[in-house]
Amino acid sequence: MTVSRDRSPDITRPDAGTVLVTESSAHHLTVEEIVAAVEHAPWPEELISFSTLVSTDGETTLTYTQWAHGEAGHEFMAGLTGAEPVEYRLYRSSERENPPVPGCVVVVSVEFGGPDDQRQQHWIDAVFDAMAGEAQPHPGGISGHFHTSTDGTRVLNYAEWTDEQAHRDALDKSGQATVGSSPGWRRVVDFPGVKSGGFRRYYLRYSRSAASSAELSERSGRDEVLDSPAG
Repeated sequence: MTVSRDRSPDITRPDAGTVLVTESSAHHLTVEEIVAAVEHAPWPEELISFSTLVSTDGETTLTYTQWAHGEAGHEFMAGLTGAEPVEYRLYRSSERENPPVPGCVVVVSVEFGGPDDQRQQHWIDAVFDAMAGEAQPHPGGISGHFHTSTDGTRVLNYAEWTDEQAHRDALDKSGQATVGSSPGWRRVVDFPGVKSGGFRRYYLRYSRSAASSAELSERSGRDEVLDSPAG
């Protein structure tokens, strides 16, 4: 399997059926220890990408992984990071045109008071409605990738920003702990059934991705041209 290093994960890859996420104290397991472990371990056949992030305050390490099927990854992730992963699936994404390279990743987590698949999706849809109502979205926002946990109790948004300060500015401008100020955000804030919620800012420190079928096909085509008598 062809694996590429030092590239941001493609959150919307169509071959990623499951996302497994672990979060732990950076004092318990450092990014360097996680990187060393994954570099020396055989790359699992079902693993599509492996990314490790460290919080901007240096206190927390988050590992975001994409899998063709989640069953294969739980034991691998728990053994590698020392934390039991939460299993998610990508539900909706939004990304601005010609996006710049992200300088900060904001991971938003919401937990509900019990499993309800439709409630997860309705909360995400409410966020998209609020964002659609913004006359001038903050220019620092790059993308938002909303995931639902397979147990029906959580939502995770992997949001890319130009830098940490841009996210701070967006929150300060709204005055209501949201990244926008359209009326729709009140529905998000007051959404029924939310048990807890919050966010943490991260820097991406390490990422490896398996080549997609399209990339492999393109490489194969180039090799055929180079090997042909006319080439």
